[in-house]
Amino acid sequence: MEAAGASAFDDFDEATGTGIVFDPYSEFVALMQQTPVWEGKLGRHFGLNEMTIPGTEQHRHFVALSYEAVSQVLLDGTTFSSKGYANSMGLVMGHSILEMDEPEHRTYRDLLKHAFTLKAMDRWRDRVVEPIIDERVSAIADRGRAELVRDVTFPFPIQVIAQMLGLPEEDLAEFHRLAVELIAIATNIERGLAASQSLRDYFAGIVGKRRAAPGDDLISMLVTAEIDGKRLTDEEIFAFLRLLLPAGAETTYRSSSNLLAGLLANPAQLAALVADRGLMKQAIEEGLRWEPPLTTIVRTATREVDICGVTIPENAQVTACLGAANHDPERWEKPHTFDIFRKPRAHMAFATGPHTCLGLHLARMETETLLNALFDRLPNLRLDPGADPKATEISGLMFRAPRSLPVVFG
Repeated sequence: MEAAGASAFDDFDEATGTGIVFDPYSEFVALMQQTPVWEGKLGRHFGLNEMTIPGTEQHRHFVALSYEAVSQVLLDGTTFSSKGYANSMGLVMGHSILEMDEPEHRTYRDLLKHAFTLKAMDRWRDRVVEPIIDERVSAIADRGRAELVRDVTFPFPIQVIAQMLGLPEEDLAEFHRLAVELIAIATNIERGLAASQSLRDYFAGIVGKRRAAPGDDLISMLVTAEIDGKRLTDEEIFAFLRLLLPAGAETTYRSSSNLLAGLLANPAQLAALVADRGLMKQAIEEGLRWEPPLTTIVRTATREVDICGVTIPENAQVTACLGAANHDPERWEKPHTFDIFRKPRAHMAFATGPHTCLGLHLARMETETLLNALFDRLPNLRLDPGADPKATEISGLMFRAPRSLPVVFG
């Protein structure tokens, strides 16, 4: 089991460019300076293997790079459909909001959104997030040194999701492994399908119990949610729960790690934030802009269309490159520089349009709670001067994060 889990994590890292692609942004901008929409497959351009979505072998592939081009793609859900995910991530997640277009998408999103409102965040923070983070930070507070990815940022988001769902703590390791195997479908389809079935079987028993006796956890909210007399079916709940694993845990671990990497590499900005927590919100937004945890999402053109002067044929696969949009030099001065004092502007870390990330309030709240706990409990927090700089460097193409963040404090 441990070997299988390690293999899944290693395969996922390799497929997404971890330890291989360190600075995609310079290349994004170089391509952007040639054209706002580049024709080709981004993964192959960086020397990575990419899963070809069944049925799209003969279709042309484009990458929207500029902020304007990415905005056009994501704001127009009629022209740029999400249905292509049905033949890729849909194979393991089921029919989820990831692959839905309007009006179906709006109906299901409305059924789910109540658990992720700003009002709901107060409840999740007090009952779930703060206790988990406090426990994680307490475990390292007396050591004088820690490795923040292993000790805190990697494990805590999956703990949060599991508690929000009301899952037993002893199931966490298996739960996390299956989640990674699920989203690593491009490296091992059979393993991804097996993980999908295992998660369905696991959730089936829990959903049945919640239907019989609802509690105050997220699964109970899903089984009782109703709009215009419509409730989610079991399969629809399973699909959302499978989606929640990578969406809620994988991205938060990466975004919080990336922000910490930026702060630790810039001690003056870190010191300013520790001294003035009023800078917290803009620091979090700059971290998300500078290093979004997910750099690309895919759409399918439903008709021939023009994007910033580039003709896109019907059925073309269009990758909206969030990472490139967030580094568009037409929108941000010195976009590759991490600067929490930068004038805030809307970014693409949570996408935009109908499919804007449902969990954006949760991700921001988790990150703010984490940073406050670290700053309050670990005085004079700084990178370990003896650490290998390469090990702390953020890497990856589609998913990005540092592999480790060794620190000393006190």
